Amino acid sequence: MTRTLKIAWSGGKVTAKLQVADSPTAVLLAHGAGAGQDHRFMVTMRNGLAVSGVTTMTFNYAYTDGGRRAPDRLPRLLEVHHAAYERLRDYADRVVLAGKSMGGRVGSHLAGGVGDEPGRTGDELAGVVYLAYPLVPLGKSEPRSVEHLQRIDAPQLFIAGTRDRLSPPPLITDVAAALRRATVHVIDDADHGFHVPKRTGRTDQDVMKELIELVAATVA
Repeated sequence: MTRTLKIAWSGGKVTAKLQVADSPTAVLLAHGAGAGQDHRFMVTMRNGLAVSGVTTMTFNYAYTDGGRRAPDRLPRLLEVHHAAYERLRDYADRVVLAGKSMGGRVGSHLAGGVGDEPGRTGDELAGVVYLAYPLVPLGKSEPRSVEHLQRIDAPQLFIAGTRDRLSPPPLITDVAAALRRATVHVIDDADHGFHVPKRTGRTDQDVMKELIELVAATVA
């Protein structure tokens, strides 16, 4: 059963959806820039993780709840993300931060900090999962800085498709190799939305099943 929650943050309230299962560790799943928590990808992930026995919560960033298309700046995104994180801790002892594209990047800053500012998580952080980490910004050719990832003590899992221009596996692999506890899982022929061509013989449902299993496996 999905519970709808209102999460207070410094600028107001945002909507979250929670599915409670029998797990001491929960997953906080953040959406990407172009779609909110009700997008099919997010709903499928949330439902699939709950069926796997993992307490899972999604939430909308303030700009999404406000009906705006353009994402807020990072500080505002972080405030909402942190409020959702703290609310989820009411339901679990430990939390895995997971996020699709932008949501994963914001989660990484919640854990690793921004600039000289430290992260805002503690020993309760069980891991960070990046579903298509946007290493190369849209329309750019140079990767963005990932120095903050070095400050994350929890295990980090990068999941990337071979057709993803924003999260190219060769560059993601180089990033992970420089971290203490990071792994990479590559999905053949998947793009940034984890869609695969029909010629592969696989369906998007097959890929979603694989993603759900990968994220569920991070919950210990």
